[in-house]
Amino acid sequence: MGLDIYAGTLTRYYSHNWKTTVQQWAEENGYTFQKITPDGEAANDGEEMSPAEVQAAVENWRDQILSAISQPGQPPYTPWPEDNEKPYYTDKPDWDALGAMLLVAACHTYGEPVPPTVEKDWNFGEHPLVARLGSDEERVWSLFRGATWWIPLADSFLFQAPLPTGDQAMIATLGGLRKELERLNGMTWQADEDTILDWADTEGYPVDGTVGPDGQYGKADIPEHTEYDTQSLAKVAFSMFWQAMRFAEERQVPILLDF
Repeated sequence: MGLDIYAGTLTRYYSHNWKTTVQQWAEENGYTFQKITPDGEAANDGEEMSPAEVQAAVENWRDQILSAISQPGQPPYTPWPEDNEKPYYTDKPDWDALGAMLLVAACHTYGEPVPPTVEKDWNFGEHPLVARLGSDEERVWSLFRGATWWIPLADSFLFQAPLPTGDQAMIATLGGLRKELERLNGMTWQADEDTILDWADTEGYPVDGTVGPDGQYGKADIPEHTEYDTQSLAKVAFSMFWQAMRFAEERQVPILLDF
């Protein structure tokens, strides 16, 4: 089960009017792509709502959520715009890179050395430092509390609520995510924005294969990687989250994790 990050309107997301980076690559290279859900079923099966119906449903959900979290005596939160045309941002950190980013954050928070590598498909939630920061009552990070949605509000808080599908999820805010990313960068790399943006292209997973002189891609001649450079994975995940955060701020749209 892979992990993608999406920043855009909920209407586009639930109307399936967006493509993951893998889908985009497959189409560009003449391959077919079928997304499979965690229970093994093909995604998007079943009766589909029209984009107009989806928009009405998510706007109703949005308004209910904003009403529920508005503070007494304060002006209500302004609803973010929904439609099926606004641009979106997406990329694919996958779980190993997200875990590496959380591990780097936890190590620096508690003054511990960062392990040089992480194993492929490692269970980062069971790492003692990641688990410690996830339950630290003095340091509440949405990234460590299981948040999978960030709605476009400047205030910083975290709450559990049903999604438009009825599934329960931990929801946070863009304002909170920005503070967390700035805190992580400040206590680790202290990189400027240009450097952060470059990491999406210069850091990340090693390639499990080679391109031969005939232009064909092959994996048979090299062993598959079973461990990754922790810092490189952390940086590529950070770059993707940073780009999603900046995109969502500029366009006032949510961020969510798709898996």
